[in-house]
Amino acid sequence: MKLVELQKKFAQALMAPLVPGGVPAPAAGFIKPNAHLTARERLEIYRRSYWYRLIDSMHEDFPGLRAVTGPRAFDQLIRAYLADCPSRSFTLRDLGSRLESWLRAHPEYAGRRLALALDMIRLEWAHIEAWDAKEERVLGPEDLLEPGPRLKIRLQPFVRLLALDYPVDKLRLSVNAGEHETASNLVLKKVRRRIGSAARMKPRRIYVAVHRLDFSIYYRRLSVEEFTLLSALRDGRTAGAALASCCRASRLPIDKLRARVEQCFATWAELGWFSK
Repeated sequence: MKLVELQKKFAQALMAPLVPGGVPAPAAGFIKPNAHLTARERLEIYRRSYWYRLIDSMHEDFPGLRAVTGPRAFDQLIRAYLADCPSRSFTLRDLGSRLESWLRAHPEYAGRRLALALDMIRLEWAHIEAWDAKEERVLGPEDLLEPGPRLKIRLQPFVRLLALDYPVDKLRLSVNAGEHETASNLVLKKVRRRIGSAARMKPRRIYVAVHRLDFSIYYRRLSVEEFTLLSALRDGRTAGAALASCCRASRLPIDKLRARVEQCFATWAELGWFSK
């Protein structure tokens, strides 16, 4: 058997979904037994190590989703997802990239909390993207010497904009506090109560920017005016067109809207959200 064929067979056996009984006997035929383990047992050690690392990675990346569904349902959900959507990347960072679309196609794994779970997945995936997205050259005063309606301002790749129906940003922060090593049972009970209350809430649109600052991820609530303006800039529209969209979305008087936009631009520039 050529090396490339052996590598393919080993990879196929290694990535076979976890099922009771482990690796089928024929799949281990290319592995030699030793004095203590059969060929199947030797292969099973590597296979389980591989799958448990994938499962652990999903636990690390989606603690909010685990809190929403509960540990047992989350474990079933993740195992089913990984069986249907095996890793296609060299990095574990991309492992959950298809989780939202997969759960939409398999809503039974989230039960009555499907809408809340989907919002939490969107937030936690934006968290992952914001963490390692590149940072382009920050827009400086020299880039604004001749501002006008045709000016184009790019939104930094590490800024992610979300329109959500549930306050999953606050829930995720509560989950973080509950998972701390020193968290008390009282804190954990509060987290469960908050998640239960959120699941019973009527959907209400909120806007959140997930962004990176000084090697930390933050969730910043946005008004509809801020979200509309930033979304237009993100989509490549000129400053004039973005401001026009903001005016149409806002119910504020023009003088108050102007003051808010000026204040917001100053804050966003200070946070380093803009690039040329």
